Amino acid sequence: MSKHIGIVGCSAEGAALCYRTICKEGTNLLGRHAHPEVTMHTFPLSEYMRYIEKGDWEGVADLMLSSVSKLAKVGADFAICPDNTIHQAFDLVVKESRIPWLHIAQEVAAEAKQKDYKCLGILGTRYLMEGPVYPDKITAFGIKYMIPEVKDREKINKIIFEELVNACFTSEALTYFQGVIDELKNKGCDAVVLGCTEIPLLVTQENSSLPILDSTRLLARAALKEATR
Repeated sequence: MSKHIGIVGCSAEGAALCYRTICKEGTNLLGRHAHPEVTMHTFPLSEYMRYIEKGDWEGVADLMLSSVSKLAKVGADFAICPDNTIHQAFDLVVKESRIPWLHIAQEVAAEAKQKDYKCLGILGTRYLMEGPVYPDKITAFGIKYMIPEVKDREKINKIIFEELVNACFTSEALTYFQGVIDELKNKGCDAVVLGCTEIPLLVTQENSSLPILDSTRLLARAALKEATR
């Protein structure tokens, strides 16, 4: 019997990609049509944004704890959250959670270390790029990082919240992301973190000038590994 995975969702597209990856790639471990038991709970993104926009990470943590409590009650053995930004409340959550968690940035940083990357570019919401979620995990492995310039951070944030979370993926947005990735490459990055779980629906390895670290799928694969070991 594999472990029961609990997903604390936030934005729909990233959570859906994580769920689909678990189900699709679960067959490689468990056989045809098989995957671990999965339960997901999500509050509306609007509820999270009320707190994120105020920098109220305790409010974010309360929502995450409410979700994980529901997941624990229906039998989830551990939890994941396919949303990078709200991991800023992670330490507050794990102190009170009834079940253990995997940390998305920890999984990305471990993959970067395994592939011997030296300097990572970080893309995501403005809150994520300017926050501590990835720096804390990346630097623990002795890896350097960069974030885009202010104007690019603002533009990327706008694309994420006005387009990507609403399943709008345009060629114009892709071109912009490609330009930012090219600039990070020119500054010395040898890989780029897709640190918003919707970005992999737009940016892929085939259209990126840098190797990508797909946070959504890396978290899903870590959950599969934990569930089946």
